[in-house]
Amino acid sequence: MIMRPGQPLLLPANPVFIWGSLIVALLLNMLQLMGLWPRAAWAPDVLAVVLLFWCVHQPLRVGVGAAFVFGLMLDVHQGALLGQHAWAYAVLGFLAMAVHRRLLWFSVPSQALQVAPLFVAAHAMELTTRMIAGGTFPGWTLLLAPLIEALMWPVVNVILLAPQRRAHDRDDNRPL
Repeated sequence: MIMRPGQPLLLPANPVFIWGSLIVALLLNMLQLMGLWPRAAWAPDVLAVVLLFWCVHQPLRVGVGAAFVFGLMLDVHQGALLGQHAWAYAVLGFLAMAVHRRLLWFSVPSQALQVAPLFVAAHAMELTTRMIAGGTFPGWTLLLAPLIEALMWPVVNVILLAPQRRAHDRDDNRPL
């Protein structure tokens, strides 16, 4: 990949870390849903943010199939309409893979602005599926969820790229 000037050279991503972070995000979503109160409509979808991140940064390892499977797992856990999250996550993964080369040329705050429409599309697909199946409208606070997810993008970027930023051997004479 051609790097932007001034961007540090990253180590290869560890597959165990990639899949572990996806499983932790799935567990966080499940934990959020198992709380003493039902999931708020404005609550961010952590799994969607992490899936989008890995589909952008590692499209050959995490793609549409992985997004679909994680969506099915979340549908089964929630007791939601089977395929509601799977469809939204698969489309989110496809859109991420479609823009990943262009997206990586921008700074992280600019990336957050550009992934916001992807989060809006994913939530719109989930809502449409829910409403077609006869669900109730969760309220206008649903519009806050994609905004919060876009604001989470820089934080997730720092956390998930941290293992790739460390050097193999620290050497004062070699800057790379």
